[in-house]
Amino acid sequence: MGISLRQFEQMKERIGGKSPRAIALPAAPRLVPRASNQIILGVDPSLRGTGFGIIQLGNPFPETLAHGTISCQRNWERSRCLAKIFQTLREEIERHHPTVCVIEGLFFAQNLQTALIMGEARGAAMAAIAETGLDIFEIAPRKVKQAIVGYGAAQKSAVAKMVQRLLNLPKPPAPDAADALALALTYARENSRYNLTPPKKI
Repeated sequence: MGISLRQFEQMKERIGGKSPRAIALPAAPRLVPRASNQIILGVDPSLRGTGFGIIQLGNPFPETLAHGTISCQRNWERSRCLAKIFQTLREEIERHHPTVCVIEGLFFAQNLQTALIMGEARGAAMAAIAETGLDIFEIAPRKVKQAIVGYGAAQKSAVAKMVQRLLNLPKPPAPDAADALALALTYARENSRYNLTPPKKI
């Protein structure tokens, strides 16, 4: 049985390892580098002393990237304090690029005026964080103390000492900064294991 010249050429191409027809292969998927260890921003809002703390998860313990207190003088108008809270948190976010934020949850306040002022500070902090697109979670103060110290009514000094130990810091952080770092640590712990009551997203 005879074969045509075209069939003969196709046989030679196959024997030579060439395909008679170019086959368009799908483009390889773009490899997106995995995100580095999660960076968590903790915020403990207060009009005169908002604490913040930023940690990056790692082994054997998380690394502290920054912590401090946004202090405002007693003679400052509330509006000036709120502006400083907003601006400082925006600068810290731009500097350290956190991947998530956790803020102290609302607590019961007998004094209505105190509750309103705390709400204003919390709002200023959340506005600075929300404009970056970060997810914001909240954890109640008692839950944080329970997670860090093992006692829901622990004193600030006890929280600061445990934060120092957990983060291997040379000395205890300032009280408000310690609370913010404790928030970040609690969030990290709550998300590293199965939890029936995960932090509330807001």
